[in-house]
Amino acid sequence: VCSSSLSTCVMEMNPQRLKWLLLLWSLLAWFSGVHLRSPSCHEVRTAFQLRQIGPLNFVPDFPGRDGDLQICTYDGPTCCTKKMEERYQVMVRREILQNIHFLSYELKYRIEKNGEAFQEAFTSLIHVASNHTNSLFKTGYRTMAKEATEVVKGLFTDLSLYVLDLSWNIDDIVLSFFDSLFPLVYNRLIQPGLNEVSVDYLECLRLARQDINPFGAYPMKMVAEMTRPLQAMKTLLQVLNVGSEVLNMTKNVVFTRECTRALVKMGYCSHCHGLTLIKPCVAYCLNVMRGCLANVADIDPYWRGYISNLDELTSIITGPRGVEQALLRVAPMVNEAILHAQLNGPEISTTVSKVCDQPQERVQTAPLDSTVRTPATLGFKPQATTQFANLTQRRSSLPLKEVKTDRPRTMKKNTRDFMNYIRRFRTFYASLAEQICEGELLPQDGSTC
Repeated sequence: VCSSSLSTCVMEMNPQRLKWLLLLWSLLAWFSGVHLRSPSCHEVRTAFQLRQIGPLNFVPDFPGRDGDLQICTYDGPTCCTKKMEERYQVMVRREILQNIHFLSYELKYRIEKNGEAFQEAFTSLIHVASNHTNSLFKTGYRTMAKEATEVVKGLFTDLSLYVLDLSWNIDDIVLSFFDSLFPLVYNRLIQPGLNEVSVDYLECLRLARQDINPFGAYPMKMVAEMTRPLQAMKTLLQVLNVGSEVLNMTKNVVFTRECTRALVKMGYCSHCHGLTLIKPCVAYCLNVMRGCLANVADIDPYWRGYISNLDELTSIITGPRGVEQALLRVAPMVNEAILHAQLNGPEISTTVSKVCDQPQERVQTAPLDSTVRTPATLGFKPQATTQFANLTQRRSSLPLKEVKTDRPRTMKKNTRDFMNYIRRFRTFYASLAEQICEGELLPQDGSTC
C-alpha cells in the first residue's frame, strides 16, 4: 500500500501490476462514460413496439452507423435509422395532438353539456310561464279561457323558437300575440253576448289592433322587458356552440417541420443510445412546446374575451331582470293590458265600429258560463300573414313539452356552477405548453431528465 503521493506510488509498482491497473482504469472509464449502453438495441425495440411507433423490423438488433440520419445525428454507433426517424416524426405529432385532445376534452364536454342544460332550464321556464298565463285566464277570464289557450301556446312556442334561432324578433312575436288576443277580449269582455261572428270580422279586429291600440302601452312594455334577457339567452346558446367549435379546431393544429424535428430530438433521440426511459427537463420541454404552439397561444386574448362575454351574458340571464323574471311577468302584464282594454271599452267599441263596421251576428239569448258549448267560429284561430306563414308550421314541429321539474332556479344554479368552472380555463390557450409539459411527458424525479 502506498502511503505517499499518487506519482510516487505509481513509480513504486512493478511494471506487470501497473499494466493491469491501467487496463482496469480504461475499462472503468469506458463503462462509466457516455458510452454506457446495452450491447444490443433490445430496449429500443421494446419501446418501439410498446408505443406502436412502427414496424419492428425498422429497429436494428445491434447499434451501428447510419449516415442518413438527419435529426438524431451521432458520430458513434446508434440504434436509430432513417426509417425510425420518419416514424418518430409521425409519433410526436400524434402524441402532442392526443395531449391537446385530452386537455380540451373535459372543457369541450362541459361547454356542450351546459348548452343542453341551459336549453332544458329555459324549456322549464317556458312551461312554468305558460301554465301561469293560462291560469290567469282560467281564474280571471273564464269565458275566454279555452280560446286563449291556443293564443298563449303560440306566444311561448314562438319565444322558444326565437331563442333557438328559428324565429324572428321579439317585437313581432309579442305584437302578434296581442293581435290574436284582441278579438277574444273584444267579443268576450268588451262586447259580450255575440254568439257567432264571421271570420272576416275577427280578422279585421286582429289586423286593426295596432291602429286601435286597445291595450295601451303594455304590448311595447312587454317587448322592452323581454328583449334584453331573451337576446342574451339566444346569444349564450350560440356562443357555447362557437366555443365548442374553437376547441375542435385546436385539435387540428399543424406543426411546422422545425417543430417536428425539435419534438423528435426532445422525445426520441435519447432512444438511439438505449436511453428509452429518460424524459425532457421542464425548461427544455417548455422551450420546445412554446415554439410549437405559438400560433395556438395567439388565440389567448380572444379566448379571454370569450370567457368575459359568457360572464356578461349569464349575468343578464340570471340578473334581477333576467329570463325568469321576464317570462313570469307575462301573466301580470297580460292582465294589466286586458284591464286597460276593459276600462276603455266604450272608446274602443266606437273605433271598432268605424273600422270594421257591425259584425254579422246572432244575439245569444242565454247568458254565457263555463259550461256553454263554444261555437266553432269562436274557436277562431287567426290566419297567419305572409310573414308568419312558416312560423305556424314551425310551431307544430316544436310543441311546448312538459318537463319533470317546474323549478325556475335551475337556470340560476346551472349558470353559477358553469361559470365557476369555466373561469378556471381563462388562460387555457396561454398555458397550453405548461399543461402539456406538466403532464405525463415529464419525469416524476427531476434527476432523470
